[in-house]
Amino acid sequence: MRSRVLLIFILSLITFETAYSQYDKQKFFFRGRQFLIEGKYAQAIENFNILSQLDTTLYESYFFRGIAKYNLGDFLGAQIDFDKTLKINQLYTPAYHYRAITLSRIGKYDLALKDLEEAVDLRPSYTGLYFSRGVTYFLSQQFEKAVEDFNRFLRFEPKVPDAYLNRGASYLFLGDTTKALKDYNTAISLNRFDPEGYIRRSRIFVLQNETQKALEDLNQALVLDTANSFGYFNRALVRYNNKDIMGALTDLERVLRDDPGNALTLYNRALIRSQIGDYNNALDDYDRVIEINPNNVLAYYNRAALFMQQGRFRDAMDDYSQAINLYPDFANAYLNRSYVKNQMGQFTSAKSDYEIAQKKIREYKSKIGDSTKVSAFADTTKKYDKLLALDADFAKRDFKNELLQYKDVDIRLKPLFKFRAASENEIMMALENRFDDKSLENFVTSMPLPVRLTAKQEDLTPDTQKKILDEIDKKLQERKESKSLFAKALIESGNKQFNTALECYNQAIALEPDQTFYYINRGALQSEMIDFISSIESNVQVLTLDNAGATRAKVQEQATRSYDYTPAIHDMKRAAELSPKFPYIYYNLGNLYCLSNDIPESIIQYTKALELYPYMGEAYYNRGLILLYLRDKEKGCIDLSKAGELGIADAYPVISKYCIEEKR
Repeated sequence: MRSRVLLIFILSLITFETAYSQYDKQKFFFRGRQFLIEGKYAQAIENFNILSQLDTTLYESYFFRGIAKYNLGDFLGAQIDFDKTLKINQLYTPAYHYRAITLSRIGKYDLALKDLEEAVDLRPSYTGLYFSRGVTYFLSQQFEKAVEDFNRFLRFEPKVPDAYLNRGASYLFLGDTTKALKDYNTAISLNRFDPEGYIRRSRIFVLQNETQKALEDLNQALVLDTANSFGYFNRALVRYNNKDIMGALTDLERVLRDDPGNALTLYNRALIRSQIGDYNNALDDYDRVIEINPNNVLAYYNRAALFMQQGRFRDAMDDYSQAINLYPDFANAYLNRSYVKNQMGQFTSAKSDYEIAQKKIREYKSKIGDSTKVSAFADTTKKYDKLLALDADFAKRDFKNELLQYKDVDIRLKPLFKFRAASENEIMMALENRFDDKSLENFVTSMPLPVRLTAKQEDLTPDTQKKILDEIDKKLQERKESKSLFAKALIESGNKQFNTALECYNQAIALEPDQTFYYINRGALQSEMIDFISSIESNVQVLTLDNAGATRAKVQEQATRSYDYTPAIHDMKRAAELSPKFPYIYYNLGNLYCLSNDIPESIIQYTKALELYPYMGEAYYNRGLILLYLRDKEKGCIDLSKAGELGIADAYPVISKYCIEEKR
């Protein structure tokens, strides 16, 4: 409803400025605009397509088509149409405004702010621009500037509740709970029927330890909107902290009724179930969490504790081992595995685990002042069985860890290409149907161990890795040679020894700074490190516009943190400078830009890769998924078809789900 009101408002502001002599042009314009108001975006696009063909100089046809595309989720197409609008008419303020909103949705906040600055210069009296700019400043975590723009907006329009909600959120992130509470109170007084105000205010009360007031607000929010999952989740946390365990459990189950795959809620329910002795159902929840996110360290760690409760020591040891494999610095996992091994009579191994744990703890304490080197998992004082809030959702990934779930496209992208240690048979297979490059062939043959360039995740067995690593270490003791350092980095990265691997890559590059393939692997490693941390990190604070794209959109207080892939991108760009014709570099850049939420640039990079090597099925597959995400079904399905043709079998289930029209 809010979206429709917004559109009507916008359309009332914009007149059909050019005097057309042909009735057909007017007919298509007004019919297209009416379809926009009614929310029939595909029909609107059809009419504006015809209008743009009748007269290529009609900038309004591109503008309104851009709005239609935006509402269909085709942000790239919307941006292109707004670009066309401004190419024809550089003074058309609404195009700058809406292009800015579109750029914000794809995370290009700097460009969005430039457009908003231009729009404000052209039309400083249009108050909606200050609202949108305030939201964009908020999204880019420039909270002081956000407050300034919401102040400007409210001076002219003091009766808009969403402006107070947004300014309140800005104050909250600035640490001013008093002003945040005042704004939330004002928002509620202006609209007592919006549950959002009560939910926001409840968070302030939680911070102030006023549990009863928080519960009253959440109860009121749920009276106003009985299907508000966010409200139920927050009430569950408040109830839990208020010792109302069964009430918290009931609320979490209500969330899962509407969203049965919500990993965070499943994780929290597992914790509560284990605390009340419902071990079997808690295990089921942990199983489901791990199925959704197999890199969830805490799920393995806490499931192991349940296995111990049931006397299932072998299962417990397996889970502690998996937690350690995922994060080798997890001191508590070593300590607990030591206990389990003692119970199983493996005393020597238990002693070894205990000593490793103590070493990790000592290292942690010695590095406590250096946040870049500290592992939280070495902190024995940290509790790992606490309920996690929405802003600590280590299981929700969005684009992170190569998972698309913004729309209904929830399929994993094919991962980055990198060099991996391989068997001789794997090398022979890897040379088939691959890009013919002499430098690649020479590099592979010059390595002290068999390697292959691949997007697959398989690693050698631990025994084989240890044998190879011992041989490499002997060589490095004799002489620091770049190829040996690179080989050591391959093995260490496979063991999740990220810092050691990174240092080896750094040394290799220092010895041989013009070797393309070193940068490819270092860039891939830096991406891996970020992806791993993102799966367990907490306190995310990046906000987004609502789905309607309203200029008065409410910003959310929790979302997925934006991780910085810049170092990885820089390495790939350096590789491209050294080897501008090597297609796998651009494929990797496509993935990295996608992870950085720069969707248009990711498509550009995949396209570059395919121009250089048109047989890269992985690039077609990933580009196809992104095009589907952008609602460009036709192009997306064409790409997926090509990926299947080139041997990417995963393409066909996606085609079946998204590309085959249902017969009526």
